[in-house]
Amino acid sequence: MKRFIETLKNIYKIEDLRIRIGTTLFFILIYRLGSFVSLPGVDPAQLQNLKNQTSDGLLGLIDMFSGGAFSQASIFALGIMPYISASIVIQLLGIAVPYFQRLQKEGESGRRKINQITRYLTVIILVFQSPAYLTNLHYQLPDSAFALKGAMFTVSSVIILTAGSMFVMWLGERITDKGIGNGISLIIMIGIIARLPQSVVQEFASRISQQGGGLVMFLIEFVILFLVFMASILLVQGTRRIPVQYAKRIVGNKQYGGVRQYIPLKVNAAGVMPIIFAQAIMMVPITIVGVANSENLSGVAAALSNITGFWYNFVQFFLVVAFTYFYTAITINPTQMAEDMKKNGGFIPGVKPGKKTVEFLDTIMSRITLPGSIFLGLITILPAFAMLMGINQSFAYFYGGTSLLILVGVVLDTLQQIESHLLMRHYDGLTKSGRIKGRAGGGI
Repeated sequence: MKRFIETLKNIYKIEDLRIRIGTTLFFILIYRLGSFVSLPGVDPAQLQNLKNQTSDGLLGLIDMFSGGAFSQASIFALGIMPYISASIVIQLLGIAVPYFQRLQKEGESGRRKINQITRYLTVIILVFQSPAYLTNLHYQLPDSAFALKGAMFTVSSVIILTAGSMFVMWLGERITDKGIGNGISLIIMIGIIARLPQSVVQEFASRISQQGGGLVMFLIEFVILFLVFMASILLVQGTRRIPVQYAKRIVGNKQYGGVRQYIPLKVNAAGVMPIIFAQAIMMVPITIVGVANSENLSGVAAALSNITGFWYNFVQFFLVVAFTYFYTAITINPTQMAEDMKKNGGFIPGVKPGKKTVEFLDTIMSRITLPGSIFLGLITILPAFAMLMGINQSFAYFYGGTSLLILVGVVLDTLQQIESHLLMRHYDGLTKSGRIKGRAGGGI
């Protein structure tokens, strides 16, 4: 406790860190307040049918990612997922389309142009999703719930929903630039955390109402949740260290190199992005047919919208594994790593510099990514098994990658950035060792 208080004092002493944390909290507060602002012309007191619709199924998952804004008919109802979907499309185009490949190689200017194209695509997606959401509102709510009707309500609401999601995206970018941590991930995490207290209360109430052993089952559920939580931390922090020997060089009267260091290769270098991407794609069926028709789906659309069904979880597992490899490939470049080692007089013992080093690093990454991706996929589909065992759906989400791994990854990543600020100014870190392994790297 004493160390924790001392750390808080150190954080307060660093003006830049203090401002960044304050800025982050301010933007998060704006996001949470906006989640409770209903669309103009909609009576908030008559939203019960919409809340019932989003209490389970895939719409419940959409509502969780939006922090409850979806069921509140909020101006932020569509949340950040359209931006995530646009990002997926642009990154996939970066593999297949030469124009986007050139932009990726142009450095900062190319990145700005890609971000601009992503925003335009987000607006296009929102223009299609907003009318679908409004159709669902008319389907779920009585006519008395709408003070505005007709084209006036539709046009104004489409503009507001589109502007609301773009504003949420802007908040995320401002958090990344001016605050602490990854803004988009933090917004998703805050939406998930907002649902946790309600989910725990609902699960506790349902277990208490059972005859015989309800409380014991509730405690067992928390023990299992703790074990999954620890497994998630191990997955996020797991590394394989590759030794690098640096040749001894003498320049003037000074000696350089002659030491051995280690490259920490992450078991899960992609972090939580494969899960977020997979979830965005799994929401496509409902987006295409419209949320108003979600209860009347059949065939492939129904199979891919049943979150406890085999095909939904099989496809989601496959997508998580595939996106883990994809994201690892664009995050870690063995060719660049080999070139950097060669420039600095370094080599991996027993491996020739150049092409052999690239092949060695690529093989190691493939080997450690495979079990990491499979484990990530299994954790992602754990909520389905929890639901089949009778656990309340909203609470079951916290058993897997849908929420728990996102929470673990984002929290560790944010704490790592805070610790970096502390250590850079010669203050003690957040832990005794002074090393928190986040998604972006790990301690050596």
